[in-house]
Amino acid sequence: MLVEEIMKTEVKTLSPTATIADALKLLREEPIRHIPIINKDNQVIGIVSDRDVRDASPSIFDDGSNQHQLNKEIQSIMSHPVITVHPLDFVEEVARIFYDETFACLPVVSNNTLAGVITEKEMLYTLIQLTGTNVQSSQIEIKVPHRPGILPEVAAVFGHRKTNITSVLMYPYNDDPNYKILVFRIQTMNPVPLIQDLRDAGYELMWPNNIAEPKV
Repeated sequence: MLVEEIMKTEVKTLSPTATIADALKLLREEPIRHIPIINKDNQVIGIVSDRDVRDASPSIFDDGSNQHQLNKEIQSIMSHPVITVHPLDFVEEVARIFYDETFACLPVVSNNTLAGVITEKEMLYTLIQLTGTNVQSSQIEIKVPHRPGILPEVAAVFGHRKTNITSVLMYPYNDDPNYKILVFRIQTMNPVPLIQDLRDAGYELMWPNNIAEPKV
């Protein structure tokens, strides 16, 4: 999935000479937490968060003597330079940036100008979609040898039952490089026959592992 598929294209921005008061007003009026700061050419030169603006604003207990702080230009508190992403970047790769940099919002830039923004909320929902947990389904986890061709071999068992697979994930098995865990989400509310098929085929199930095998 690409960033352009999930980014917000209607972005509220401010110029670097806008005041902290302007940013505070914008944050109160709009359901946003970050404001990209752009120059006259629509190039991103900074970004401010609601926390940046809140920290730079006078306390509600202030006697009024520090109200002049709100007249300071927003460029005095903006974060820069700004890490940006491109509309054609893969969402999965951008997720790593969110994790490594602990960002909550990233501007999306194309041809050196602002094209949109992507937030941690959109990122989280997209990962939910990629895992298939947004649709009613059953989950099966299988320990398999880490070798070429193993995925279609296991998927063939599902195919024999004409079971629709909504998503497939793979993750390491402990610290053993010889094995992987395949996670299938399938559209059936009764996975028991399929579970038995997988066991009959010699696969080790990690989940569900509480359905007893038939007695011989």
